[in-house]
Amino acid sequence: MAIRTSLIAAALALGGTAPLLAQHNPMVGGAAMYPSKTIVQNAMNSKDHTTLVAAVKAAGLVDTLSRAGPLTVFAPTNAAFAKLPAGTVDTLLKPENKAKLKSVLTYHVVPGSISAADIAAKAEAHGGTASYKTVEGEKLMFKKGPNGGWLIMDGKGDTGHITIANVRQSNGMIHVIDTVMMP
Repeated sequence: MAIRTSLIAAALALGGTAPLLAQHNPMVGGAAMYPSKTIVQNAMNSKDHTTLVAAVKAAGLVDTLSRAGPLTVFAPTNAAFAKLPAGTVDTLLKPENKAKLKSVLTYHVVPGSISAADIAAKAEAHGGTASYKTVEGEKLMFKKGPNGGWLIMDGKGDTGHITIANVRQSNGMIHVIDTVMMP
């Protein structure tokens, strides 16, 4: 019972809107996310992730994010992309900027299936901050926010929030974030 309680507390602390163990198909962007589908299949159904899906297609990462994995994706919403300086997304989506786009997107991907409880445990074991090396090669860091929930930080010091944690996929995990992290 203590393990279940701590897992639920970790999920809620990371910003989940329902207990980790009770929520089988969380809603993201108005669509149920099914653990039997891949990261790409579920993201394509979320109306909050159309910019991310377009970017994944433009970067040629559909096959990579559809493979067995496991992978963990920190998935920025459309609103997160809208917070970037005007013209940034359009510029990144141009064919001549494919390498830069791929770098930005793979900075949001970590090898393995990392849950909210994993992040919380790693942070607790490392003085309050967890860090994970991304597929891009740089690290993302996580620490508990001042108002609860968890913050995600890039190497430049930009900070966002995990808004929906533990969206299980057949090939890993998605955590929805409210800010695009830049390598």
